[in-house]
Amino acid sequence: MRRLPSSSSPSADFLVIGSGVAGLRAALELSRAGRVLMLTKGHPLQSSSIHAQGGVAVAMSEEDDVAIHLTDTLKAGHGLCRKEAVRVLVEEGPHRIQELIEWGAKFDKTGEKFAFAREAAHSRSRILRAQGDATGNEMVRVLMAEALRRPRIRRLDYHFTVDLVIEDGRCCGALVLDEHSGRRLLMPARSVVLTTGGAGQVYARTTNPPNATGDGMAMALRAGAVLQDMEFVQFHPTALYLPSSPPFLLSEAMRGEGALLRNTKGELFMHRYHPMGALAPRDIVSRAIWAEMAATKARHVYLDVTQLGADFIRRRFPTIYATCLRYDIDITEEWIPVSPSAHYMMGGVWTDVNGATSVPGLFAAGEVACSGVHGANRLASNSLLEGLVFGARAAIAAVGYGDRYDVPSLSAHEAALNAEHDGSVDDTEKLRSSLRRTMWGQVGVIRSGESLIRACAQLSRWAQMMGQPLGTRASLEVKNMIQVAQCIAEAALWRENSIGAHYRSDFPQARRAGWQHHSRLSITEGISGKQARKSRGLLLNSGGRTG
Repeated sequence: MRRLPSSSSPSADFLVIGSGVAGLRAALELSRAGRVLMLTKGHPLQSSSIHAQGGVAVAMSEEDDVAIHLTDTLKAGHGLCRKEAVRVLVEEGPHRIQELIEWGAKFDKTGEKFAFAREAAHSRSRILRAQGDATGNEMVRVLMAEALRRPRIRRLDYHFTVDLVIEDGRCCGALVLDEHSGRRLLMPARSVVLTTGGAGQVYARTTNPPNATGDGMAMALRAGAVLQDMEFVQFHPTALYLPSSPPFLLSEAMRGEGALLRNTKGELFMHRYHPMGALAPRDIVSRAIWAEMAATKARHVYLDVTQLGADFIRRRFPTIYATCLRYDIDITEEWIPVSPSAHYMMGGVWTDVNGATSVPGLFAAGEVACSGVHGANRLASNSLLEGLVFGARAAIAAVGYGDRYDVPSLSAHEAALNAEHDGSVDDTEKLRSSLRRTMWGQVGVIRSGESLIRACAQLSRWAQMMGQPLGTRASLEVKNMIQVAQCIAEAALWRENSIGAHYRSDFPQARRAGWQHHSRLSITEGISGKQARKSRGLLLNSGGRTG
C-alpha cells in the first residue's frame, strides 16, 4: 500500500471509502483483482476501529460453537436480525480471525491457549482480546501492515468524500475534497465499497471519535440508496463522565470480569432491573442507569472495579487505567463516574448478505451498513468480526460486479468540479453543537412521540439552511450530520413500540402490531415499513449529488 501525495490524480479499478477494519479488509480482497484506491477523511488512525477496546467475538474456544454464537446474537437482536446474515457472520468468523492470526495478529493467551473472555449477553467465553483492551488497534495494525505489502493498494489521506457519482443508474466513483488544497477531484472506479463507519457525533455524548459524522450514510441516501433501521442507536452504558473530559468508553469487559454498578448513594441497583444484573444486555443496562440517574437527581452512576485487585486491573485494562489516571482517577482505588453515551449504529445503508446496496455498483460493510446482523441491539464485540467478514464479502461482490465494466471517464461530471462551492453557514460549530444537544435531549436513550416531533421539526429547519453548495469539510460534515439525524428521528417516530435499543416512553410495549417490520428510508419515498405508515415531514435536501 502506497500513500499518495495530494497532487496525484490516481486511477483505480475499485474505490474504498474509509480505512477502518472493514475498509482495510475490503481493500485486501479487492487487490487480488485490480488496483485499489482507499480514501480517508483526515488521518487513517482516527477510525472507530482503532478505539475498539473490548475484543472480537468468535466461536473458537473449546466450550463454544457457531450455533451457540448464532443463538446469542439472535437473542440480543430481539427478533429483528436477519438470520441468514448472522449465520454468515458466525460461520465465516473463525476463518477470518485465523487469517488475521496468520498475518501476525497477537491475541492474548493464557499459556499456549487463547484467553477468551465473556461479555454481557454472551452465554460462552468467546471474546478474543489484544493487549488487554486494545483489540481494535491490534487488528488495524495487522491489516495495515498486510495492505502495505500489496502494491495494488494505494491510499489518499485527508481526502473527504463529498458525494458518490451516479451515472446511468449505477455508482461509478466519487467526488472528493482535498482537505489541504481545497481542490475537488473526480475519482472513477468500476465499483465502490463504502466503509465510513458510524454517526455517533450527532449526539452530545458519544464514545465515537470526532470524525464519526455519518458521512457514508448521508451520501448513500443522496445517491438513492435505502437506509434501514436507523432508529436503532446503541447507547453504551458506561462511558467516563467528567465535565472536563470527552466521554471515554469503559469496556463492557470490565463488567464481564466482575465490575459493579452503584448509584451515587453507593447502592448496587442492577438486580432490580434484570436477573443478569450488570451483565444484562446493553440497552437494559443503559436504561437502568438512566432511571437511577433520574431517581437520585445525578448526572452519573459509578462503576466499581476496586474489588478486582490493583495488579489484575493494570494488567487486564492498561489503556483504561492509564486514561483514567490522566483525569486523576485511580480506578484501583476509586469508583469511576459513568453515564450512557451513543456508541454504535445498528441501522445504516441496507445491504444484502454480500454487501450489495440498493444502488448498483455501490457496496457497503461495517458500521455504515445494515447487513441485518445486529437487529434491534448489537451483541457485544460482534462489530469487529462484522467488519472482517462483510468487508471481505462486499469486496468479492464488488469484484464480480466490476468485471462487467471498464473504469469510466466521468467527463460528463466535470461541471461539478467547476461549480461554486464557497457557500457557508453562520457559525458552523454552534449549529453542530445545537444539533448534538437536540439529538441527546430529544432522540436519546428514552424517546417519546412529543420529543421526536419537536426534533423532526427543528432538524427540518436546519436542513433547509444547508441547501446551498458548501466548500469546507466542517460545513459538509454538519450537512451530513443533519441528514443522518433526520433519518434517526423520523425512523424513531415511525416505530411505535419499544424494542432493543429503541425505547418509546409513550409506547413501552415490545409486541405491538407490526413490531417485526423494519423501517426503510429513501430520498424519494420518505420512510415506510411493510405497513403503510409514511413519513410525517421528512425533508432531505438532495442537492450536491453528482449524477
